[in-house]
Parts: sequence; C-alpha cells; structure tokens
Amino acid sequence: MNQRVVDVHAHALPLGLLDFLADEGVADLSALDDGIVRIASSVSGVADGAPIPLPRAQFDVIQRLTDMDAMGVSHQLVSLPPFVTSADADDEDLALRIADHGNHALAELIAHAPTRLAALGLVPLGTARAVDVARRCLDELGCAGVAIGSRGLGRETDDTVHEDLWALLSERQVPVFLHPNSVPGGARLHDYWLPQLAGFPMDTAVAVSRLVLGGVLERHPMRIALAHGGGCVPSLTGRLDLGWTRKAVARTTPHPPSTYLRRLYYDSATFSPALLRALVADVGADHVVVGTDYPFDLADLDPVAGVLAAGLGPQATATVLAGTVTDWLGTAYPLAW
Repeated sequence: MNQRVVDVHAHALPLGLLDFLADEGVADLSALDDGIVRIASSVSGVADGAPIPLPRAQFDVIQRLTDMDAMGVSHQLVSLPPFVTSADADDEDLALRIADHGNHALAELIAHAPTRLAALGLVPLGTARAVDVARRCLDELGCAGVAIGSRGLGRETDDTVHEDLWALLSERQVPVFLHPNSVPGGARLHDYWLPQLAGFPMDTAVAVSRLVLGGVLERHPMRIALAHGGGCVPSLTGRLDLGWTRKAVARTTPHPPSTYLRRLYYDSATFSPALLRALVADVGADHVVVGTDYPFDLADLDPVAGVLAAGLGPQATATVLAGTVTDWLGTAYPLAW
C-alpha cells in the first residue's frame, strides 16, 4: 500500500458483543453461519425477526485487511454499526452495558492490527451517563475518537441531557463521527429498504439541524464528521439559512446555520461524482474525508476511484484522500500509524 487513504466510515460487530447480546436475550445468532443476525427491535430499531446482514468481515480481521488492500484503503477508523446503538430503546442500563461490552470488544478487535485500524468508541445518546462512556473510550480504551447516533433512548441531539457530553467533546476537541441510527416517517419507510436508502440521510439532517438550531454547536464547537456525505444536510443549507432569516422561532443563534454546517466534516460516501464535487465546492476539500460504509452491501468498494471521478483537481483530490483526516483527528489522541 503506497498511498495513505484513511476510511473514517467503517463498521465492525465483534463476536464478543454478539455473544453478550445473545446472553441478554436480545439477539438470535442461530443463522450466524449464513451471515445473518437478528437483534431485538428495542436495540436495533429494525423489526423483530428481521435478518440483519453480518458479513464475515464484521468480526474477522484477516478478511477486513484483505478487503482493505483490494479497496485501496490503508487505514480504517472502525465504529459499531447503527443497529446496536439503542436509538429508540427505553432501557438505559442495557444501552450503557451494550456500549461498554461493544467498546471493549471493538478495542480487542483493533488490537489485532493496530498499525492499520483504530476505534471510534460508541457513546450512546439519551443518557447523562454518556459523558462517562466517552471518558472511558478515550482514557482507558485508547480510542481515536467517538461515534454517536442521530438519536439515543428516544431523545434528540439538542436534549439538555447531553450538555455535559458536548462540553467534554468540545473542550477536548475529540473527533466525533455522527452516523444515523433512526429514521423519520414511520410506516411510510417500511418498503424497499427505504429506512437505509432514504431514512438515514433524512435523520442525519434532523439531528444536525437540532445541533445547530438548538445552539449546541454555538456553545460547544466540535470536530464532527457526518456519514453518507452528510445525508440531506448539504441540500438543506440554503433552506435552513432562509428559515433563520425569516422565522423568529428559528433565529436561535448569532450566525446563520451555514456558518456551523461549514465547520463540520463530511465523508465521501455520496455515490455520485456530481454530488461529491458539489459538496467539495460548498464546504471545501479540507472538510471532506474518505468514508465507505464498509462492510455493508451499500459500501463504496473503490473509494479512491470515487474521489477521482469527481474531477476535483490534483490538490483537492489529495486533500480529500489523505489530508483532511489528519486535521479532523487532530493531535489529542495520537494513533499507532
């Protein structure tokens, strides 16, 4: 691997966490050999009994490294998948124990390839104890940063329960990866895999809009990177600014929403050269990082080609592929790379 390409959007579901979920009675592992796991709706957010794909690379480091080589990815920042992040759960204690077991299992998996992999520890939203989880991830498990969902325990990102968490992540300038884990729309999204195809991008926009209009990003500037090219966020920037200008109830911050949105980072998983080109034109190459969504079936399996296809020019291309991630990670949590 000659070129350094860091994928900030990659998932793993270690067997240690799966075994814990099964012991808790919220996971069915009977179809594991067929690449399927079933996780209770209260934890996963998908229908009870629905098959969730579990490719071997979710827990097999050798398979992961082989795939990374084929994809042209030198390093991965690995986070747990959204269906173990308790977006709409009502059992706070279980959500915290899932995060604890999941983060320890993730750290153990990363330890098999520490020069190529690093962990983004799961911090479940919706609980005041999330700040303690974040501290354990950073200070005890050696995570490079943290991963959060778009909701947690049924609570939104601007809920005051998160104030101590946001303060910690801002004060320590922790790299934060926001991945959607819930969807708006209810039954309207039940068909055609729409929760992932349409619902996730929408929910990212809802979560980020609340962070902005709720004043969270004004009070606590954070190093947040958004999955899926920010979902619907880029296309809503002008509309949010218009609302801030004309709707008194939305004028909650001293600056228009675009000011805060352009301080965020966005991954390259747009699956469209035109969209990626527009994203870079809007926020700058220095705010776009490589993301693949590996190893799911909606992953970008050739991220370098995807960035090249956008025709960004040599300097911007190099910045997206290898430069921006260095700025996003910062220097507070040095890696073994």
